[in-house]
Amino acid sequence: MGGGGGAEEELTAQETALYDRQIRVWGVDAQKRLSKAHVLVCGVNGTTIEFCKNIVLAGVGSLSLMDDHMVTEDDLNSNFLIPHDESVYGGKSRAEVCCESLKDFNPMVRVAVAKGNPSLIDGTFIDMFDIIVVSCASLKTKLFINDNCRKRSKHIAFYSVECKDSCGEIFVDLQDHSYLQKPGGEPEQQELKYPSLQEAISVPWKDLSKRTTKLYYAMRVLESYESSEGRDPGETSLSDLPAVLARRKDMCDRMSVDESKIPTSLLERLLAAGKKEHPPVCAILGGILGQEVIKSISCKGDPIKNFFYFDDADGKGAMEDIPPTPED
Repeated sequence: MGGGGGAEEELTAQETALYDRQIRVWGVDAQKRLSKAHVLVCGVNGTTIEFCKNIVLAGVGSLSLMDDHMVTEDDLNSNFLIPHDESVYGGKSRAEVCCESLKDFNPMVRVAVAKGNPSLIDGTFIDMFDIIVVSCASLKTKLFINDNCRKRSKHIAFYSVECKDSCGEIFVDLQDHSYLQKPGGEPEQQELKYPSLQEAISVPWKDLSKRTTKLYYAMRVLESYESSEGRDPGETSLSDLPAVLARRKDMCDRMSVDESKIPTSLLERLLAAGKKEHPPVCAILGGILGQEVIKSISCKGDPIKNFFYFDDADGKGAMEDIPPTPED
């Protein structure tokens, strides 16, 4: 089921007035669920801030930001909430700078800074939330948090999102998810079972659809290389290309697939991106992620299962169901 628990409590008159337009779109019950949902974002960047803006405006119950890193020049170029004024952001973490600005978007939403290291958070802390979004973290950290979400007695939805300049990836794990779908007007209950991130990326490539986007394979190669080198996402450059190409060959040989599935030009783009994000792509990914989280909480509408990719080179988005469902 979706996050946010039940929807027994009534909305206040102030909430009903403020959210009147969206209540007409997705209903009072969905808004009730949203107003009781608690979201944690680990990793504050241009993409997750777009997401945060969207769910704060939508009226989520609370939002916590975890990112102790100090503001960098890359942040100034992609994060619209950080002013180009060192007297404002100097000596402050990304989470601290963005927290106050997000409060201004909707004073009815509780926005707070959660200090700490995402790779060390425990189950008791995780239990405070219904939705956890992770970005700019190592694969090891993502797997750790996703696994902890699955071990809890309550349902906690897990999302990861990465923007590498003009390319982006979203992963979704809703575990066992029930939702309402209206294929012909009458609502129908649907059930989806999601794999964990570890299960999804462990699927042999030869078992994937021939239509699987090249970006999926490229992200796995880069992810594998960064993990083997002990680097965080984006701590690469074009100087790493020879080693990354060697990693591509090794993975393709082991997976029994042709290297043409992962064009060298695509790997070059991802390496050259480093930690840079392209603001228009941040807005697209943040918008889609916001919609997906609202669908998860409200239990209405078809959710992504379980990867989404966007490449500004062709302006197209692609959903990938990995591993493919039996009927596919």
